[in-house]
Amino acid sequence: MTTTTDHGRRRAASASSLATMADIAVRSHPRVLLVLLVVVLLAILPGFFTIPPVDRDESRFAQATKQMLETGDYVDIRFQDDVRYKKPVGIYWLQAATVKAAGALGIPHAATSISLYRIPSLAGAIAAVLLTYWAALAFVSRRAAALAGVMLASCVLLSVEGRIAKTDAVLLATVIAAMGALARIYLPEQRKRLDRRSSWMIPAVFWTALAAGVLVKGPVILMFVALACAALAIIDRSARWLLALRLLPGAAWFALLVLPWFIAIVLRSGDSFFAESIGRDLLAKVVQGQESHGAPPGLYFALFWLTFWPAAPLAALAAPAIWAARREPGAKFLLAWIVPSWIVLELVVTKLPHYVLPLYPAIAILLAGIIDARMLSRRRWLINATVCWFLIPLLAGIVGLVALLFVGRQFGLLVWPVIGASAVLGLLAWQLFEPDGAETSMLRAVGASILLMIALLGLIVPELEPVFPSATLATIMRESGCREPLAASVGYGEPSLVFLAGTSTRLTDAAGAADFLRGGDCRFAFVDARQERSFAQRAEAIGLRYSPVSRVEAFNLGTTRSMMIAVYRSGDSQ
Repeated sequence: MTTTTDHGRRRAASASSLATMADIAVRSHPRVLLVLLVVVLLAILPGFFTIPPVDRDESRFAQATKQMLETGDYVDIRFQDDVRYKKPVGIYWLQAATVKAAGALGIPHAATSISLYRIPSLAGAIAAVLLTYWAALAFVSRRAAALAGVMLASCVLLSVEGRIAKTDAVLLATVIAAMGALARIYLPEQRKRLDRRSSWMIPAVFWTALAAGVLVKGPVILMFVALACAALAIIDRSARWLLALRLLPGAAWFALLVLPWFIAIVLRSGDSFFAESIGRDLLAKVVQGQESHGAPPGLYFALFWLTFWPAAPLAALAAPAIWAARREPGAKFLLAWIVPSWIVLELVVTKLPHYVLPLYPAIAILLAGIIDARMLSRRRWLINATVCWFLIPLLAGIVGLVALLFVGRQFGLLVWPVIGASAVLGLLAWQLFEPDGAETSMLRAVGASILLMIALLGLIVPELEPVFPSATLATIMRESGCREPLAASVGYGEPSLVFLAGTSTRLTDAAGAADFLRGGDCRFAFVDARQERSFAQRAEAIGLRYSPVSRVEAFNLGTTRSMMIAVYRSGDSQ
């Protein structure tokens, strides 16, 4: 018969085993980097190659890059015939280089393989995690720095952004590099360690990261850096430490990296790029909610507990210690990194969850330092917040299974044990928090998070075919036997369809689709079932010969509305 003492010994042995593994992992920098690489890959790769293009931003970025490859024009940015001047060119160049390299290696269908366009985001996420470790070493011990890297690697928001072909994972890496360099200039102990070589190398890292961030997402990185510097200058009543950034040569290097493309796009478009990217995109988001993304202040604080999961519950436990340490140089710098930018983002009317992602590394470093110093609060009501380690896998798993059953129309036998294991690990992390300690429980929660990502994004989402009708429609075209099929779409105009079906895809009305089919063989019309009657009337009026091919079910997650898309082909039935 097992006794209570036996249970206690087993828990202690389990905690001791995890602690021993952690000790081994942090004995050298290469081992830490390897562990962080494994964690971030486990968190991001599920679904990376199997989830079709996601509407709408990912598909717009990928399509604009594809058009660069098709035209050979790497200065202008376009989506079909429309200019796309919301963001600078950096991410498009990274995606284009990846796809072009894949094509040179003989990878089939490289131009429409969305996973290739996602590789820069994956690389940005990996770089962000490794740079978080590097940045954290300026503040905390190697063990705590490794824990900070694990927190970022496993957090929900980075897991999502690292698998989407957008700017945010790459921007995150540039922000961390810039702030990590800035910390080594600001912190007195770190500044003393700068020799002649590093006194030039660290500023070079800062200015290069700043330039890369501007090329990827415009002036956003300048906001994070400038607000942190301004806050520190106000608190310290001095900004002399900024002189160590080698301001004049640094600014010249920054200009050398950034100006060539900006000059090229101005020569191409006049003031159109700045009017669109600064006026209609950046500044407009400050005063009004764009694309139905407006929200009141406080949204990011509410979302934090989900998007920074699994480390988020520890923020509540660490808050009292962080407040107590707020005047220490390290904590002061990290809070200057977080607080001013967070306030600004809460005040901006347009809100998307990923806007605060560049602040999460600083939060991770703060939490890791508090855990390493064993300064977490012992207040029961704060400790109880760790129940999220169990509730989130449980509730998210249930939602995922319901979506798989009703949208994907599958029972998903393989998914159940993965979700169950995630919930069990979360339960153990919560229940054994006090006897085993925060670090061990956090590692269990990281395991729960990874298993949840495998279940949701690796096993469930790729099976939700009605959510990704563009992939099904493109497959119908590809399997038609036509060498160069063309398409027109009525009532369904998502960017993913243009990316997968071809740049020449025409988004039109019912009459336009009928006229399009009359233009030749190997042409397809995708018609929303609600507009089939208008299409048929026009086809009859012009004497169009066409044949039905298939009907594709679609489901819009945003509106929870289903639709049916009829597929027609020019000519008689084959």
